[in-house]
Amino acid sequence: MADASCSRPQVNGILETSLYVEHPSRSVEFYRRVFGFELIDSDPREGISDETRLCAMRAGDRSVLLLFKKGTTADTNATGAIHVAFGISRSELPAWEAWLSRQEITIELRKTWKYGGEALYFRDPDGHLLEVVTPGVWSIF
Repeated sequence: MADASCSRPQVNGILETSLYVEHPSRSVEFYRRVFGFELIDSDPREGISDETRLCAMRAGDRSVLLLFKKGTTADTNATGAIHVAFGISRSELPAWEAWLSRQEITIELRKTWKYGGEALYFRDPDGHLLEVVTPGVWSIF
């Protein structure tokens, strides 16, 4: 039985999310253009190329999106399409729909969730399924 005098340490949330991409330069451009994410760190001394192993992008107030070149990091190379959801305010949903249309990005699915959250699903250049979603998707958001 666990010692009652010992309490579990707390976490503050998920800091980083990783995606594995074929062409880091293309992916950095996509996330800059579509989401406005800022590049905060990368491996090379000069610029981003398709050989860059890691690009870190600021994805909101305290979140980091890591873009790894596929096959360059031992023991952490996900395969296939990954899903990432980005929280947005309810009032921003129509603007996101219009923005994605202007960017010529196909919305694959529009969904209303159990708690009233609304989501738009679309793909990045590597086929990862991205979602922008309003509050009401989970009991905590």
